Amino acid sequence: MLEIREGVVEYLEIDGQKELKGTVRISGAKNSALPDMAAAVLTDEPVVLENLPYLLDVSTMRSLLEHIGFDIQELSEGVFSLRLKDISSLEAPYELVSRMRASILVLGPMLTRFGYAKVALPGGCSIGTRPVDLHLKALKQMGADITVEHGFIYAKAPYGLKGVHVRFNKKTVTGTENIMMAAVLADGETVIENAAMEPEVVDLANMLKKMGANIKGEGTDRIIIKGVKKLSGVKHRIIPDRIEAGTFAVLSALFGGSIVLENYPVRYLDYVHKVFNKIGIDVVPISENQVAVRSSQKLKPVYIQTKEYPYFPTDLQAQFMTMLSVVEGRSRITENIFENRFMHVPELKRLGADITVRGKDAFIKGVEKLTGAQVKATDLRASAAMVIAGLIAEGKTRIYDIYHLDRGYENIDAKLRLLGASVKRGFEEISG
Repeated sequence: MLEIREGVVEYLEIDGQKELKGTVRISGAKNSALPDMAAAVLTDEPVVLENLPYLLDVSTMRSLLEHIGFDIQELSEGVFSLRLKDISSLEAPYELVSRMRASILVLGPMLTRFGYAKVALPGGCSIGTRPVDLHLKALKQMGADITVEHGFIYAKAPYGLKGVHVRFNKKTVTGTENIMMAAVLADGETVIENAAMEPEVVDLANMLKKMGANIKGEGTDRIIIKGVKKLSGVKHRIIPDRIEAGTFAVLSALFGGSIVLENYPVRYLDYVHKVFNKIGIDVVPISENQVAVRSSQKLKPVYIQTKEYPYFPTDLQAQFMTMLSVVEGRSRITENIFENRFMHVPELKRLGADITVRGKDAFIKGVEKLTGAQVKATDLRASAAMVIAGLIAEGKTRIYDIYHLDRGYENIDAKLRLLGASVKRGFEEISG
């Protein structure tokens, strides 16, 4: 199991501008794995998840479920059996939740199945305010008694939850998933309006339906759930990670298209491909599940706005900014989702990028090259941007705080070495 080492800071050192070529396989989606694991709370029968990635966030969710009382076994590589044997706790403690805000996903399942949950207020990336008040408001509508004190959410529903009409005033992926899981065992019909439409939400709905849930409308902004009495076990394969796919697609485009991407989720990245086309990059199918990403012409600057699915994902903003930093001309990115998601800009500037931030907008003037320096990963996706930057930069780049990277990218340094990159991990003792 992956874990954070105490007393040391881990770094990744990259010797840039090495030729990259070969095949890389896209792993299972982190943002599907976590809610799919949380959904195992809804049944006492075994839940078998295939294509589960080896990630720090997945390890944290595993520790949380084992704390609750799960027996979790690895059946084969990437295949895990999860079964709730004996309930030892209906609490998600701070030391686990503080590492990963997706821990909030156990709130809905525990409350609807057992009538009680105590969940620490979540932590995770420092990329801006991601309040859980939308989750709590909806659960209160469903009849839950909820109080927040001493850093914990206390939720009670001793007589079960009731189906209601929920309308989110802002799209929320984890909110949609939490309420969908709460609703599958609630009494009556729940309608979620302004629901998130992400593929990971659809994946969770598909898994729940295989368990016996009655769900319609997933993939649209209106999801209808009719509660059932009981859910059964299931075997479910987690979808490929579209953000990892987009990250490697950027890398392939910057290295002449000589990287073949396997297990690539073409249908989840349609809008991203349109942005690639505007820049001068083509995504070319090679086989049923393989693509090559190539620049068909001199790369051109572009304007990008982040927005909820099916539009351009905020989780690819930092990676595209890194690419645009070496594209001749002036590009602009507007970040509409998180207010603090330009924290990677100062780090890119340390490598020689010319970027100016004004409010929600980043103005990028392409430079001839980046040069190696010491930088830090400020959040999960910024860490991937730093890796891309280090690979295209002249000289050595050392990236600190790479635990962020391990939260969402499976064996990324090993994958990069197989492509020919010069990448190594190291540790420094924390003094004082």
